[in-house]
Amino acid sequence: MSALTQDFGRNLRQYGIMAALVAIVILFQILTGGLLLVPNNVASLVQQNAYVMILAIGMVMVIVAGHIDLSVGSVVAFVGGVTAIMMNSWDVHWLLALVAALVLGAVIGAWQGFWVAYVGIPAFIVTLAGMLIFRGLAIVLVGTTVAGLPRPFNAISNGSVPNFLGYVANLDVVTLLIGAVAIAGLVLTQLQARRNIRKHDLALEPFPAFVARLALFSLLIAFVSYLLARSAGGTPIVLIIVGVLIVAYTFLMNRSVFGRHIYAIGGNLQAAVLSGVNTRKVNFYIFVNMGVLAALAGVVTTSRAGAAVAAAGNSFELDAIAAAFIGGTAVTGGIGKVSGAIIGALIMGVLNMGLSIMNVDPAWQQAIKGLVLLFAVAFDLLNKRRSGR
Repeated sequence: MSALTQDFGRNLRQYGIMAALVAIVILFQILTGGLLLVPNNVASLVQQNAYVMILAIGMVMVIVAGHIDLSVGSVVAFVGGVTAIMMNSWDVHWLLALVAALVLGAVIGAWQGFWVAYVGIPAFIVTLAGMLIFRGLAIVLVGTTVAGLPRPFNAISNGSVPNFLGYVANLDVVTLLIGAVAIAGLVLTQLQARRNIRKHDLALEPFPAFVARLALFSLLIAFVSYLLARSAGGTPIVLIIVGVLIVAYTFLMNRSVFGRHIYAIGGNLQAAVLSGVNTRKVNFYIFVNMGVLAALAGVVTTSRAGAAVAAAGNSFELDAIAAAFIGGTAVTGGIGKVSGAIIGALIMGVLNMGLSIMNVDPAWQQAIKGLVLLFAVAFDLLNKRRSGR
């Protein structure tokens, strides 16, 4: 099998995930009588599922390295509770509370990373213990709901980017501009990546397929920007946060030494050790990073609710893991993309919103999401076996 064929096979999986997302959107748009893509619903979809996207980014890195993290939902509740108490009871400025929350997340990640990387306890056990520890601490700290949080803090998840450029044909110009910048950035980065591949004499995606892929993603960005520009608030602030994370972590995983080491550890641990990769250090920082992203998800969740509750983050770890697997991350490690995890998170979000609009019982919603996860992983495994043959 040629390198070009192998590369096409890898890309085909990503195209399949995107096609599945488009198909699910079209299906629910029909089933909900056109309500799914109402502009305000699209904005709500982003705001309600931002926590899944944030957690899925970190979870991809964890799973690619061959680990799992079951504690993130409990960390969301614990950090969200601490953040709310700092602002509500200690009169800490919301910006300082936000920074403190991220530092606390890094400390939690370092605690768990130490046991995994330097003591050698499997991540499943360490994070299962963390799930119990931090859920218990959240219940102790947040005995009752902590509300009355500052308005700027609540705006992180509920607010929108200010429209200082006015409207054109009832469309938010700032949102349209953000969409145009996103499309330009996508085109430039993809062209640069293609030039780098050609420079190193590696297999290139056929140019017509490259152009078609760029055109498809550009049209999707333009369509979402158009819908958001028609919504009541325009671009949600949390979408900018998620967008920055996607760009930063895509670069980290694809272009940095640290990212290559993560793939090396998950692909073949022994080969990575023999190649001189400091596996302990890499594993340690993977969990530090996961702690920071879980803390950010805690901030976003608390901001969205406008209050901290001990039950916050319940089953968030399952949503993040499901998003990663649906997005093409391999169960065995070594394979996975940030973009795939984001698409997986959007699939989960569209399922949630579409089924909610249709008034489907929450129990059935859980069952349907479970089936989607099972079929996605089964498809991935069957695809690998076919490729192996």
